[in-house]
Amino acid sequence: MHARAPTGVKSEDMRYLVRAKLKPGGKPKLLQAIESETLGQGSVAEGEYLRNMKDARLSADGTARWVEVCYCPTPLEEERPYWEEYFELTKIQDAHDRRKCRDQNGSEPWACGDCDCTKRLEKKLAETGKSFLQVIKRMS
Repeated sequence: MHARAPTGVKSEDMRYLVRAKLKPGGKPKLLQAIESETLGQGSVAEGEYLRNMKDARLSADGTARWVEVCYCPTPLEEERPYWEEYFELTKIQDAHDRRKCRDQNGSEPWACGDCDCTKRLEKKLAETGKSFLQVIKRMS
């Protein structure tokens, strides 16, 4: 579920490549939140957090990386407090060219929810590193 802007209000939705390092002591709390499906509870995007962790990849530099859809005017404004409970967010960047974004150019409002603009990036991520979730489960 994604938050939606009121009718007639231009959304600032976008897909972001998120890089984050697990905070010291964050692993057991994160695993518990994932296993109990309470990760992101209370957020308008609560189901997105579990999907993000399922898709996250652990890179050689020790960062978890995932692509996240965000409808906030500031990247991850809604999600940041939930993620920062477990992670240090080290880099958040556009996952694709905003000029090609169908929502941003006005050709398809709310396109980010079902858009495949980051399909190639997500495929590349899936083939890079290891599953973040599997690695932290093995470490516990």
